[in-house]
Amino acid sequence: MRPHILILGGTTEARELGLALSNRELITTMSLAGRTAAPAAQPVPVRRGGFGGAEGLAEYLRTQRVDFLIDATHPYAQTISANAAQAALQTNTPMLALRRPPWTAVDGDVWIDVSDAKDAARALGECPRRVFLAVGRQELAPFATAPQHHYVIRSVDPVEPPLDVPHAHYILARGPFTESDDRAVLEAFSIDAVVAKNSGGAATYGKIAAARLLGVPVFMFSRPPAVPDCICVATVAEAVAWLDHEIALADPRGV
Repeated sequence: MRPHILILGGTTEARELGLALSNRELITTMSLAGRTAAPAAQPVPVRRGGFGGAEGLAEYLRTQRVDFLIDATHPYAQTISANAAQAALQTNTPMLALRRPPWTAVDGDVWIDVSDAKDAARALGECPRRVFLAVGRQELAPFATAPQHHYVIRSVDPVEPPLDVPHAHYILARGPFTESDDRAVLEAFSIDAVVAKNSGGAATYGKIAAARLLGVPVFMFSRPPAVPDCICVATVAEAVAWLDHEIALADPRGV
């Protein structure tokens, strides 16, 4: 019987992992949260929507006979990662977290560490600034408490309802974004502060490189702590190697 792999996706790495597994003798399912109206095409069958917490995910693992669980969600998707770890423990399902490494500051970077959106809104200060918000729609609401700033907000889908501030400009776009792309945005809007998550990877690094080049400070969200007792790898190749090892342990005949 072919092993069933469930990938909790929504990232570039998840899609690349799905592609790596798509031509193998496996049953691979990609789970997407459904927050994006038109998600990128996936190389394997997709399940959209939430599971109903850890208990709902555990029930899905049981009823769908999932053999291996790979959490390849965004590094800041704390709730689903915690639920995945709990569900895997409840069902004794081998689990792996695929997490791209965070960015690290280099010469020329001006980073101000903030814990979250509320902290960033406070740290921007009272003096009006022109702020590029690249944190995702779910993190925007706290910036309504700092209406003195002019915000430029980029998202894949429209922000509904719009941020309740006097000055906000919206850019609808899907990455990846190059340094040249983001430098053009920062210059066009005379941006003097960037707010970003330390997502890691190349797809959204353009804004960090552009800010460095222009001398613009970046208010950088801290990375959430890793889920305790969960094996974590940084690359798709490592995830495939882990899966091959686990499959071999379960069935010495291999895939």
